[in-house]
Amino acid sequence: MNIAYVTSLKRGETDRLLTETANQLQAQGKSLTGIVKVANYKSSFDNGCDMQVRVLPKGPDIKITQNLGKGSDACRLDPAAIAEAVTRVDSGSMGRSDLFILNKFGPEEAAGRGFCTVIGTALDQGVPVLVGVGGASIKAFEGFAGGLAVPVAATEQAILDWVHSALSDSRVTATDNMRY
Repeated sequence: MNIAYVTSLKRGETDRLLTETANQLQAQGKSLTGIVKVANYKSSFDNGCDMQVRVLPKGPDIKITQNLGKGSDACRLDPAAIAEAVTRVDSGSMGRSDLFILNKFGPEEAAGRGFCTVIGTALDQGVPVLVGVGGASIKAFEGFAGGLAVPVAATEQAILDWVHSALSDSRVTATDNMRY
């Protein structure tokens, strides 16, 4: 079972790294599932709390935040949009994926909702999982992962090294479990 997480103290860095990793891996012909942040989406709010994600491998893009009005500092996460993203990822072909990427284990996942079941499905099917985790959700993620997740440094090279290692491990495991 391969599950790893990336966290950065620099705002937006984890999203950037996971989006770039997904782009590089797709350019290499890897089959991906999950979601990553749309890199060129511009937030309409001063605090930057406005996001669009891309369902892997090819979309659609889904805005996962809602407009609560100017000056609102409440959580803008749109649970209905998250549910749509989960449904689209879950209805894909997880078994043929090389890697599952989740841009952020956030409040929905910390509460046991969101992508929790999809992460479990990926792991059950032998698909390596790479998750972005914000500082506020690390304890919840570690509890969810039950000590099985490994931290990966927030650098492109460290992430790619882990992915390539996990892909090698998953091929070996799949071959070892084959019956002739």
